[in-house]
Amino acid sequence: MMNETESQPPVASQEVIHTLTPVDTQIPTEIQLPTETQVTVETQQPGSNVDYISGGLLYDDWMKQLEVEPPEEDQPLWKTQTTNARSGKDTWRCKECHGWDYKGLEGAYGSGSHLTGFKGVLDSVSMTEDELLAWMDGSENSEHDFSAYFQEAELTLIVNFLKYGLFDTAAYINADKTISGGDSSNGKVLYNGLCAACHGEDGRMLNFGDEDEPEFVGTIAIDNPWEFWHKASFGHPDSQMVSVLKIGWSIQDIADVLTYSQTLPTE
Repeated sequence: MMNETESQPPVASQEVIHTLTPVDTQIPTEIQLPTETQVTVETQQPGSNVDYISGGLLYDDWMKQLEVEPPEEDQPLWKTQTTNARSGKDTWRCKECHGWDYKGLEGAYGSGSHLTGFKGVLDSVSMTEDELLAWMDGSENSEHDFSAYFQEAELTLIVNFLKYGLFDTAAYINADKTISGGDSSNGKVLYNGLCAACHGEDGRMLNFGDEDEPEFVGTIAIDNPWEFWHKASFGHPDSQMVSVLKIGWSIQDIADVLTYSQTLPTE
């Protein structure tokens, strides 16, 4: 689906694309989900060979994940809103329009500096793969065309994520950013068994901000629990961060670690 012209935007190398091809050896065939009464969106169960984890990385920051330069211009639909003052690369990140909670205007990005007025994507789970692809390759809306930047395999990965990887975190994350239903004790065990190796027992080994405005695991857990949930679930683009879904953690495990992480230092 690439536009084979000399002026085409840069795309990932074949080596990078290879790392994003579907994997079936580490993704659990059954993810433990809350009961139907806890979730407002019915989660689809993919086959064991469907890679939706890599699509979650693309949703976060596909330019970083594919190691390509961002387009020079703002995303074409950006001009239809005036409330979010960001420009350039940020306008091309899926999360900037649709939110870390996947709810867009109806979620955490329904107010504040990230407000765009664009709708969320949670309804994607009820759409067919062909319908989702039409939204990604410009068939449905020419101003939402990513086919010049994604190769066919990558379009498939983002479709897989939208179809099979979305989860309504409202069952656990409250509007005031507190957590319901999480077990901090179990979260501590899980955190120390996996996360502490890179982030430290107090979550301050890596500073995602700077000296003036540090940002640690505890900072993100408290300030943006939806971002924490997404990155724990799928990993961080172009990094060694483990997707906990890929290694078999349950939804409850993620909630437990988030609950514990909100007790960690923020500065």
